[in-house]
Amino acid sequence: MRKRLLTFILLLMGIALGMQAQLPKVALKDLNGKTVMTDELSNGGKPFIIDFFATWCKPCNRELDAISEVYADWQQETGVKLIAVSIDQAQNVNKVKPLVDNHGWEYEVLLDPNGDFKRALGVQMIPYVMIVDGKGKIVYKHNGYTDGAETELIEKVRELVKP
Repeated sequence: MRKRLLTFILLLMGIALGMQAQLPKVALKDLNGKTVMTDELSNGGKPFIIDFFATWCKPCNRELDAISEVYADWQQETGVKLIAVSIDQAQNVNKVKPLVDNHGWEYEVLLDPNGDFKRALGVQMIPYVMIVDGKGKIVYKHNGYTDGAETELIEKVRELVKP
């Protein structure tokens, strides 16, 4: 009996270790007001990056600027897409598009003014970046930004697209 119980527990642990988090279902808006369901985010079977930011967050803006400088190369090499999610509150949402345009960011931008998506993922601090593999599973998370951190990010993406 003990062996069976132990085997069952080990089996459950193995299943739990093999499972990776999926994106929760939250309705957000893009910069044009179109509703986007977060559990449907994808990149045609290729990995994508979700980057939580706010207009007032200097490290967030530095990170998105640094990625912007190499983003075209990343896309060409790996096919990765970046989705920037603004957590600016409703009264500041009108500042997001001018910031994005001013910086020339070519990212898909979503608005999370109530913090529903952020909360559903347990995000506490920004900037907060996660990589989602081509099957929709979250495979990497990181918060904070230091100059050069984008190098680690692309290395993780490269590992996912290796043949």
